[in-house]
Amino acid sequence: MSEGKTASVGEQAENTQSASQEEVCETENSAVKPEANEGSTKQLSADMTYTYEEVHSRPFITPDSDIPENLLHLSHSFGYDSGRRGNLQLLDDTTLMFIAGNLLVLLDVSTKEQKYLRSCSGGGIGSIAAHPSKEYFAVAEKGNHPNIIVYEYPSLQPYRILRGGTERAYSFVDFNQDGNLLASVGGDPDYMLTLWDWRKEEVTLSCKAISQEVYRVSFSPYNSGLLTSSGSHHIKFWKMASTFTGLKLQGLMGHFGKTAATDIEGYVELPDGKVVSGSDWGNLLLWDGNAIKVEICRKEGRNCHAGKVQPFSLEDGQLMTIGSDGVVRVWDFEGIDSADSSDHSSKFEMEPMNEMVVGHNVCLSSVVKSSTPDSFIWFAQDSNGAIWKLDLSFTYTTPDPKCLFSFQAGPIQGLDVSRKSHLMATTTLDRSIKVFDFLAKKELTTSRFNQGGTALSWAPTLVNQSGGLLVTGFEDGVVRLLELFNPQRLHLASGRSVKGDAELRLKQAFKPHNAPVTAVAYERNGEILATGSSDSTVFFFTVGEKYKPIGFVHVPGPVQTLEWSPHSHSENRLLILCQSGHVVEVQSPDPEAQKPTKTFQLPELPSKVFRFRSIKSRIKREEEIARRQEVKEKKRKEREKRLKESKQPESELEEEEEELPPIYIPDPPSPLCCGFYSLPGQFWISMGGFDAGFLYHCKFSEDQDQEPDQRQDEPFDCRPIHNADKDPICSITFSSDRQLLLCGMHSGFIRIYLLQPGDHTLTSMHAYWTLSSHDNQYGHLRHICCSHDDRFVLTAGDDGNIFSFSLLPPEELQKELQRKRAKVPSPRRGLENELLAQDIEDPAAYSIETAKQKLEKDRLRREAELKIAAKRKKLAELQKEFKQLLNNNQSQPEHVRLKPGGLQLDRRFTEQAERVKAQRVREVRKQMSWEEERCSRALSKLQDWFRNSLESNMVTVVAICSEHRVSTYRLPALTKTSAQHQSRASPPEEEQTTVQGRRKSKAEPAKSGSILEEEAILHAPVSRPAGVKLADRQVERLRKAAEKAEQARAKIEKRRQEWAKLYAEEPDENCEDPQDVHAIKKAKETIGDLKLKSDKDFTVPKHLRMNAERKRAELMGLEDNIRQKQTEMNRRIVALRDSKVGLLSRLRAQAEQVKKVQQRLPAHLHRPPPTLPYILPEETPEKRLQYSHATLERYRVLRDQRLQTMEQDDATSLLDQLEKVEEKEKNGEERTPSLSASSVTGEEGEAAGDEGAELSELEEELQREEEIRLLHEQDSLLEEMESSVCQFDAELQLLRHQKLRLDMHLKMADLRQLTLYQELLLVKEFEEREDSLQEKLNTRIKEENNITSMLEEFNEQLALKRADIARLREREKALFSAFQASLGLENKFEEFLTKVFKKKIKRVKKKEPAEEEEEEESDEDSDEDSDEDSDDDDDDSSSEEEGAVDSSVCPPGCEPELFENTLQLRERRLDLEELVVEEKKSAEALRRECDTLVKKEKSIKSSRKAAEEDLELVYREKQQKMNELDVVVPLRLNQIEFLTNGSLPSDLSPALVLDRTELNRLQERIQQLQVEKSQQKDLNCAIRQQHVRLLHDRKDMNTKIQELEEHCNQVMMMKYGQLVNLEVLQTLSGSRILEELKQEKLLKEAAYAKEMKEWDVKVEEAREALMEVTRCDTERLRSMTSLFNQQNELENKLNTRQKKMGGQFQDYRRRVLQEDIQWLRDLVKTQCQQAEAFSREIFLLSHQGGHVLPPGPDPLPSIDPFPIPTDRTTTGAV
Repeated sequence: MSEGKTASVGEQAENTQSASQEEVCETENSAVKPEANEGSTKQLSADMTYTYEEVHSRPFITPDSDIPENLLHLSHSFGYDSGRRGNLQLLDDTTLMFIAGNLLVLLDVSTKEQKYLRSCSGGGIGSIAAHPSKEYFAVAEKGNHPNIIVYEYPSLQPYRILRGGTERAYSFVDFNQDGNLLASVGGDPDYMLTLWDWRKEEVTLSCKAISQEVYRVSFSPYNSGLLTSSGSHHIKFWKMASTFTGLKLQGLMGHFGKTAATDIEGYVELPDGKVVSGSDWGNLLLWDGNAIKVEICRKEGRNCHAGKVQPFSLEDGQLMTIGSDGVVRVWDFEGIDSADSSDHSSKFEMEPMNEMVVGHNVCLSSVVKSSTPDSFIWFAQDSNGAIWKLDLSFTYTTPDPKCLFSFQAGPIQGLDVSRKSHLMATTTLDRSIKVFDFLAKKELTTSRFNQGGTALSWAPTLVNQSGGLLVTGFEDGVVRLLELFNPQRLHLASGRSVKGDAELRLKQAFKPHNAPVTAVAYERNGEILATGSSDSTVFFFTVGEKYKPIGFVHVPGPVQTLEWSPHSHSENRLLILCQSGHVVEVQSPDPEAQKPTKTFQLPELPSKVFRFRSIKSRIKREEEIARRQEVKEKKRKEREKRLKESKQPESELEEEEEELPPIYIPDPPSPLCCGFYSLPGQFWISMGGFDAGFLYHCKFSEDQDQEPDQRQDEPFDCRPIHNADKDPICSITFSSDRQLLLCGMHSGFIRIYLLQPGDHTLTSMHAYWTLSSHDNQYGHLRHICCSHDDRFVLTAGDDGNIFSFSLLPPEELQKELQRKRAKVPSPRRGLENELLAQDIEDPAAYSIETAKQKLEKDRLRREAELKIAAKRKKLAELQKEFKQLLNNNQSQPEHVRLKPGGLQLDRRFTEQAERVKAQRVREVRKQMSWEEERCSRALSKLQDWFRNSLESNMVTVVAICSEHRVSTYRLPALTKTSAQHQSRASPPEEEQTTVQGRRKSKAEPAKSGSILEEEAILHAPVSRPAGVKLADRQVERLRKAAEKAEQARAKIEKRRQEWAKLYAEEPDENCEDPQDVHAIKKAKETIGDLKLKSDKDFTVPKHLRMNAERKRAELMGLEDNIRQKQTEMNRRIVALRDSKVGLLSRLRAQAEQVKKVQQRLPAHLHRPPPTLPYILPEETPEKRLQYSHATLERYRVLRDQRLQTMEQDDATSLLDQLEKVEEKEKNGEERTPSLSASSVTGEEGEAAGDEGAELSELEEELQREEEIRLLHEQDSLLEEMESSVCQFDAELQLLRHQKLRLDMHLKMADLRQLTLYQELLLVKEFEEREDSLQEKLNTRIKEENNITSMLEEFNEQLALKRADIARLREREKALFSAFQASLGLENKFEEFLTKVFKKKIKRVKKKEPAEEEEEEESDEDSDEDSDEDSDDDDDDSSSEEEGAVDSSVCPPGCEPELFENTLQLRERRLDLEELVVEEKKSAEALRRECDTLVKKEKSIKSSRKAAEEDLELVYREKQQKMNELDVVVPLRLNQIEFLTNGSLPSDLSPALVLDRTELNRLQERIQQLQVEKSQQKDLNCAIRQQHVRLLHDRKDMNTKIQELEEHCNQVMMMKYGQLVNLEVLQTLSGSRILEELKQEKLLKEAAYAKEMKEWDVKVEEAREALMEVTRCDTERLRSMTSLFNQQNELENKLNTRQKKMGGQFQDYRRRVLQEDIQWLRDLVKTQCQQAEAFSREIFLLSHQGGHVLPPGPDPLPSIDPFPIPTDRTTTGAV
């Protein structure tokens, strides 16, 4: 690496980001950038690769030095830059890749092994990306014109190098879907977007992306010609378009519109071209085109995530998002894609489908998916320092998130190594402390606390021999001592197993500071611990088993570093380096010295201060002078040489010299970075900012009298640092032999200098070795140290990375160390028995000094209480002594006892003087009575005119120490008014509600007597002839059945009433919800094209219509408000005046106490008391009218003097003169006591001084103690007086400001009052016309309400009539059902009785005169009903044609009771038909009345509308008149937003004045309407879904009802054999006929049973006979079988002899056997059929409830005798 390269890296450490912004990158700005080399024209072989050793960056070494190139060897990386965007990529299922400073780390997940690739530029790595095939990965670097290196995987060889894409750094790279293109975007200053054909190392397209930071760029996965980029407050959509000049990149900037601009970290492209992006506040933004279509949030306006949100994947119709809240959520893609909003871009609410909470302290920033196909495994980057493995399958078997690796997040705040082992400890603000074994390359243990760590130090072996003690400082000021030990050895004795190789245990915690602890350091002997903090204090502690505080010192600035003097120095001192540029050296405190009791501060500790003054500009100036002098000398020699050669004189031209660089002193001063001791009293420091680039050698001045902030100390020597003008040294450390100086640079570089032994002045600091390790922009290397054996170098930076380097190669290091892991200290003896130390968990806990101060205050308070108690005790003793003296006086003899009366004068003198005085007073009053009355009358009149006419006088309160004053308002007294404002008539809406309230729905008309009659006749049983007598039990059963039927009938009737009530409550199909009607009405009034009041078509809303009454009330309300504000302000000013009066009284009392105290003090200890203020006359104006006798006397004297001098002064001047005289006398009285008191004090002080010379030593000591107490009391009183005065002045000034603000508001209220008064006059002009039109409108509305009320009543009655008619129809059906039930089954007279029941009969009834007029209408109704009964008429006519049958005579064979019941039912039917006709008549009459009212309602509505229009014209005319009134509105310039071309126009008449509160309300209303619209959409969607669900439920219920009906019908058919009416069945009482039939059936069953028994006997006899015959037949069969067997034997014998004759006998035998077998089969089949028939009959009889009788014996089939063939017998015989 060259020097130029190092310089470029140093330049990159400066972060210069531009804040400029550009709108859109147009087509003409796009241009293809040519390659800097000729690589674009050459063809690259697919197998060509680069050599990694030739490409990667190397350390820089000073030329001509002996430093080896491999001075340091990278051992391991312990950190992870979790805050970097997209710092996690996946190469295969076991290899993760991330950036660590200037390294690329390839981490094996299973083995945790790491591989490293260095950056090629040495300036850092900007971004990484993996190829879709995972065969390549791209590394985009930082530096001066950085490159993009494409590596092969797994060979890790550089495959392609892309050059010339940006100037300084790449911020993001990404491959397209098929991997043939690569997109890159640069950072500041060019922000160049480049598309690469990376296999050819060629630039395809290139243009500037935008003028601000770009976070991400990617190709669309659905269209390779589309790209999207996002970043700081922007998102941009790109398109590769073909133009006439070639392929171009066209960009379209996304417009946020009304949505607040936000940083966009992530986005996802949708298939239809839309883009879903995240936001800073946690909601998703759906982009359509280049505008936001909708903002997506959760229900009730909740954010999708808490904090930043990033969508990262779209798979299987699900959109996945991550957030800084540590949650992964899954959203429905269709819901997002179809999301829509109103014109005002309102939010769209939806809920996630699934979610996974990774952790509570997790901040997810990027995720990568596993390369395995169809895998749900993802790896997530946690910004809080972890890498997670997530299974996003969201199933019941999904495992919990797994944390694969845990690192420290954020900058490393503290790092130190053990003094005895290869152990390292670090701490960060993430509240963790980690201990690493950098020899074994692993983490040993982690401890977490409530606050973040800020400093850390490993205790030296002098303090802890085992090397296991750590001192850590935290951001809340707490210092904790932690013990590190091996827990395996601790639990070895107890037998318990423990996990881990090391453990941290809290030993002690204390809080010395109130701000973050920035440094901790042990004294060289290990006896004292020093802690420094950003609160500019350094605290000292004694080191021991328990650390005890010694004290603290204040320093001029926040502490940066602490360093104790080494053993080579004679004195033990502490060097304190402050961030402000101050360096303080303090002597080591003596732990044995006497500690102060009140505070821990060490004010007398010797110290020296050095304040750095910049000398860099002077050094540069001197270098420039030397350079110019050298140039001059060189030119002079060249000129002399030319003169010698030419031997001709040439004129010397005087060149103008440039001005030398000025001397520059930075303000504010440069920060101090680090420093260290050189020699006693001397030290080296490194400065940042302007003064970087040097190491300054400084020493403390001998003159230490100046204040630290006023000092200006300059270094006496310096050492330049090569290429470090903008790269200061942040940390410095030495090797143990001080031959290596290790520097941590601001740019993340490690720089090592070789020094000579004992070189404290750094004269040998020339050659150096440097290597870039941490990030060059923000990886400031603040911690660097060597291991205890100088074999390792450890570094930690602000980028969160921790590196370990070895000074030896790994092979040699392993051979030399002979072990692979560090040794962990053993636990202390007895550690397992110790209790855990008490920790300080509350960040607001008291520090050591604060607790000490609080204890001291508590002690002083207790001492004061004891003194008060002693004083009270002394007073009580004095009182007791006084009472004792009184008692002693009383106990004395009476002639000696002292009496009070003995000191008084003779009472007669007093009485005489009183009588004379009273007589003279009466005489004077008698003489002056007339004058007294005249003056009293005049005084009362003056008081009524001047004083009583005002509610209060004007009071002016003046400040004590300033000229500020505040006065009350002069308010006139309120007058009692007798006029009472009567409110106008109630609006028509109230009348309407009243009418509606009065309206009552009429009850149902009473049912006619015939309808309410019992229906017993419907079910009246038909009597039968009493042929069978019922038993008592049957009679009782009939009675109970009748009761049960009656109960069932009542229950059915009750259920009918409930159903009727339920149906009555059912709303009509056209009925609307009153709430919806009100909402629609309100919407019509408030939504729409709202006109301005100045518009001609403006319609004044009802709630804004103004009349004289309301306007007068508004005016009076404004006046009351003004008066209330003024009264309240007057009250506060008077209260302030009263407080001043009380303050003056307290001040006088305190002044008296001061005088008393000063009387007891010497004169030289007196402090002058403050001047006592006094009340001015304008502060108490009420006292001006109060007078006393002395006032009147002075007035008389002044009046006499004026009369004597004949001056022409008026009374006013005389009164003023009187006030001045009184004021002078009052001031003189107030000043006189103070002077006399001071003289007395002086005299007493002198006397006390004279007497003091004669006091003894004890008395002198008591006197000194008393003087101290009196001085404290004097100071306390004076300070209290001053603070009281200052507090009063502050309250007065605040009240004065508030009154000025109120004056402004009152002036605006006065203008408003004037406008209201003008409007009131205008309203009065229209009042008469408006009242007449309003009265007319109210009349029309009242009539309309009455008609509407009547119409609703008639409609209700008509509905009731129709319901009655429907009920009568139902009764007719029930009557016919009862008739059918009375007929029974298979009645042969059913047809005849049905004709009788349906026959029409003209009934004659007596008509009233009123009914005769309605005969014609009834005839018409009967004609209308003739169609309904046409079927009955047809039946009657057909019956007449068939034959003349008399329906009034019971036919023979028919039961008379049944016939009579039929006639009664016919009469009931005729009654019901008549009732139906009557109900129809009344319903028709109601319908005609309703039609009449409807016509009348239409006419009333038209007249009401006309009245409303007339009234509206009046309102509009009145509004136009009001618009013509002038209204004064004072405005500030910042309130005027009506500008023309950026300037204020001269004419503001077109402008519109709006109240900002009202404007804000309208804007809030817009948002509310958007939310309401979204809610209504959701409600509409939910209602639709509910409607669909209810339709489905209704369909399912109907289906279920049908199924139940079918099942019920089937059960009826099975049980009853027909469909029956269950209600009729339930209401049927016990039938006597049925009981008689049952009784008759029982008798017949008994007779039949007897007969069956007789037949059973006969059957049994026949069976016995059959058995006997069967036995006989069996015997015969057996004999036959034996004979057959014999026959077979004989046949066999014959067959053997005569084969020819055997064929005939065999055929005959076979035929006979077959016939026998067929006969037996028929017999078995017949018996099976009989058995099945018997089983069915038994089953039916058992289910019908009848008795099962045994089946009668079926006749057995006849058994034919076996035919005995004669031929066979004959043959046998032969």
